[in-house]
Amino acid sequence: MSFVQKKSPLPQPHQERRRFQRVKVHLLGRYMLPDRREFPCQIINMSPGGLALLAPGIGNVGDRVIAYLDHIGRVEGKITRIIDNGFAMTVGATARKRDKLAAQLTWLANRDILNLPEDRRHDRIVPRNPISVLTLEDGSRMTCRIIDLSLSGAGIAAEKSPPLKSLVMLGRVQARVVRNLEEGFAIEFIHEQMAETLEEAVTAR
Repeated sequence: MSFVQKKSPLPQPHQERRRFQRVKVHLLGRYMLPDRREFPCQIINMSPGGLALLAPGIGNVGDRVIAYLDHIGRVEGKITRIIDNGFAMTVGATARKRDKLAAQLTWLANRDILNLPEDRRHDRIVPRNPISVLTLEDGSRMTCRIIDLSLSGAGIAAEKSPPLKSLVMLGRVQARVVRNLEEGFAIEFIHEQMAETLEEAVTAR
């Protein structure tokens, strides 16, 4: 997958979708509106020139937004339109930054297409104590068994599987449910963990 930019003079925001190919991504982050209120968000599609996100706090068209996104970092731009439960915004960046964004988005899109939500460079282990507690988005908790574990995610067996893409806490580590397994489900940690504290963190009650 690649991003092809057409040569055109200083395009307007409504032209952005014609200049860059948008890809579906599922990234979490936070953003700040001009009045300095901050909210969590989920990016649903993005290109090097713009993005659409689901968000609880919605500004006005033309408002400047600063966002910090997992795997991407800091981006800023202006709201171009309001969508259901969120908004679309431009991404202001230099040509070099856009090239970097294109590479990051290509990697993220290929990761989803290949169903490789976790970094396979991380060795998987079976923890010494595989029993933990999983906290769901609604705050409910259930006992679970850790099938295997890496610095970036885990396989989990439990009495029920949370919805895909929902946020959970394994012990005290925040994660996202990324796929179903034959005997449970897989989660991806929001932040890569440290080997020295991994087992303690995921089994913490």
